[in-house]
Amino acid sequence: MNISDIDKSLFFFINHGTSNALFDVVMPFITAKSYLLLLPYLIYILYTAYIRQKADFNVRVVLWSFFLAVLAFLLSDWLGNEVKHLIERVRPCNAFGGVRLLVGCSQSYSMPSNHATNFFAAAVVLFYFARNRVPVLLSIYPLILAALVAFSRVYVGVHYPSDISVGAFLGSAIGFLVIGLYKYASSRYEVRPYTTLLFSFLLVISVFRIYYILHGHLDLSPDEAHYWEWSRRPDLSYYSKGPMIAYLIYIGTSIFGDNVFGIRIMAVIFSALSSIYVFKLVNLMYAEQENEVRSQPAALASALLLQAIPLFTPFGVIFSIDSPFIFFWILSLYFFWKAIASEHRIQNAEQRLGVSNSKLRTQNSELQVWLFLGISIGLGLLTKYTMSFFYICSFLFLIFSEKRFLLRGLKPYTALLISILIFSPVIIWNFQHDWVTIRHTAGQAHVSEGIKISLKTFFEFLGSQIGIITPILFVMMLYALFKMQKLDHIIRAKFLFWFSIPVIAFFLLKSLQGKVQPNWAMTGYITGIIAFAGYFLSKANDTSRITRYFVLAGIGLALFVSVISHYPSILNLPPKTDPTSRLRGWKELGAEVSMIYNNILEKGHVFIFSDRYQVSSELAFYVKGHPRTYCINLGRRMNQYDLWPDMNSDAVKIRQNKGSANNINAIFVRIDNTDMPSGVAEAFEGFEKKLLQVYDKKGYLVREYSIFICYNFKGLKTASPETY
Repeated sequence: MNISDIDKSLFFFINHGTSNALFDVVMPFITAKSYLLLLPYLIYILYTAYIRQKADFNVRVVLWSFFLAVLAFLLSDWLGNEVKHLIERVRPCNAFGGVRLLVGCSQSYSMPSNHATNFFAAAVVLFYFARNRVPVLLSIYPLILAALVAFSRVYVGVHYPSDISVGAFLGSAIGFLVIGLYKYASSRYEVRPYTTLLFSFLLVISVFRIYYILHGHLDLSPDEAHYWEWSRRPDLSYYSKGPMIAYLIYIGTSIFGDNVFGIRIMAVIFSALSSIYVFKLVNLMYAEQENEVRSQPAALASALLLQAIPLFTPFGVIFSIDSPFIFFWILSLYFFWKAIASEHRIQNAEQRLGVSNSKLRTQNSELQVWLFLGISIGLGLLTKYTMSFFYICSFLFLIFSEKRFLLRGLKPYTALLISILIFSPVIIWNFQHDWVTIRHTAGQAHVSEGIKISLKTFFEFLGSQIGIITPILFVMMLYALFKMQKLDHIIRAKFLFWFSIPVIAFFLLKSLQGKVQPNWAMTGYITGIIAFAGYFLSKANDTSRITRYFVLAGIGLALFVSVISHYPSILNLPPKTDPTSRLRGWKELGAEVSMIYNNILEKGHVFIFSDRYQVSSELAFYVKGHPRTYCINLGRRMNQYDLWPDMNSDAVKIRQNKGSANNINAIFVRIDNTDMPSGVAEAFEGFEKKLLQVYDKKGYLVREYSIFICYNFKGLKTASPETY
């Protein structure tokens, strides 16, 4: 008899052999509503702690134990589900006949039992905090209840004994892990409280983001899918952006595979790194002028606000170019401040010792910081071209501060040269491709339209800035940036001002001439966050009560909007007003096209194409097998697909390899219920149309797709892009 047979025998023994009238009533109740049996225990523990108020057993300690128990419960529920989908064991109530089924039998997998996993995870945490503080029987009560819950899952017929054993082991391990992390964080908090709070918060939110990526409702955005397409064809640069985003996606998918997690894990990493370096930057900025009492709260507040403001929170989950761009901008701010702070120390030493700019400066200057600055700016340029604003902001800061003497030295220009060298692959690629990126950027900036005034686009952009920062924080940030010029340390105040206002002002003025995307000015708000935290949060005791209320209201509103952006279903918005709707409906399209693709593949080679790069990219990702896709030009502006081989050239290669009789069919997809364009219809001997409508869980129509199944490709008349 093998282990599987023993497991099956034990299951039927418990399910049948231990059955009785009492258990038939009690066990379904325990399996469904066991939390009601835990509630009196929790109330008693809280009441006992309130009465005793000892150092190691008070209300604060008990609330921490409840919080950690819930955290362990949630973590175990997630990990238990992940293990279930790895093992894929069928439940006994679905595998065998003759099972005494006392509750509903789910179609989900069986090992481990999440009931056992979750309750043992929470029970271990509760036992750890209650041991030696309450009577022994009471301290082990959560463990007894967890064991009863586990047993009930077998008795009611939905799990094997091995399922609950694995669940109990996994849950206990997670419980001990949470306890271990808590103990480590508690010991670290005594030494470095603000750093511990930051890293604890980043760990929790990063774990949540990983869960959200794996189980959230958002498909890849069209831009994410398009950048993934780039990563499948590594190059020195690409049509509209530098190569950094493609390289990072290539790394992620090489490790985790061509899936959503492999693409988006980099967003989680870069978001956490951005907060870490904001924390380091603010500490460094306050280090020489203020004591730690002021610098640490401002640093922590700045780092946490970066995770709370609606402008920045999506980039902890969605991996667009802005995720790494934010990080490289912050990293460059850090190195730039470190460089000028080093020069400030040298200048003070020269004045103190009466030594001029010679031996002392040669021996002590930290040239490597300027080198790191150049590298960071260069990597930022490879990510997003608006990194070039860093040059403008740093120049303005140096000109209008006492640091202007640095412009007479070589170090800033060394950093400039290094950044250009790192950026040079983009220059080389554009030289080889007729400078298409410059043409594209000029088109995005509406250069050809000349000078004009559009109040509509101006107020649209201004409104978008107030919306994505939230009104209270937007006003208070700007107030802090200007107010600090008079009250704060002058160099720090000018640094924050010149790396914020010029960026915001430029795009505000640019919006008078044409449409400006809401995220284009985002780097200006990074130092705005630091100014807000430095002015309002690091000296909260000096502000009036009404100001503190405004601060709390601003932060609360930002958190609310950020939560809604992750779960817009809370507001029950229809797709037309839901900004996340553009990230839904692509998986369903991929499944439908995959089925059609497999049905016609036996008739010959199959092309998949669209007239939009967004659709072509989503199809490349979501169609099973990740086939090559194409994007034809029906009067659109140029995109990256135009620089890759088209259907005509690939059709020639296919027929050369397989013979002219080889059929080439195709699947053409367009958004909305549309007709087949005449130019495309002429490229095939015939076609048939299928309309796909994708609805969300609430019955709203998310999107319509026109899918044309095309037969016998003859060749498509291609048009050169009219715009860039």
